[in-house]
Amino acid sequence: MARVTVEDCVLKIPNRFELVLLAAQRARAISSGAALTVDRDNDKNPVVALREIAEETVDIEGLRQRMIGGMQKHVEVDEPEEDNMAALMQSGEWAGVQQDTEDLADSMSIEEADGDEGGDEPEVADEE
Repeated sequence: MARVTVEDCVLKIPNRFELVLLAAQRARAISSGAALTVDRDNDKNPVVALREIAEETVDIEGLRQRMIGGMQKHVEVDEPEEDNMAALMQSGEWAGVQQDTEDLADSMSIEEADGDEGGDEPEVADEE
């Protein structure tokens, strides 16, 4: 292939915008020292990248994934969270915490019954 045209590449990657992004990604990789899969023929890196895409000598899907990874600012990793609730319930600590709150509620109801009989107003001493 002596000359590469966009029409040759559009057959491989139909979206022209994506084609430009992928060719630019590959051209940057070539600039940073990636191995060429076609002869250079005194062409510049963007032309070599387009020729590689047109001749399908590069992994397009791998190139796409590297491009997406390079554009991401924050990569979320889906890691399962530990289920500490099951461990707490088996260890007895959970039952102890639950028991303490029930005892506290019972003691509060007993204090309320013994303490304040009949009045909502606090006692105030007369200063006269």
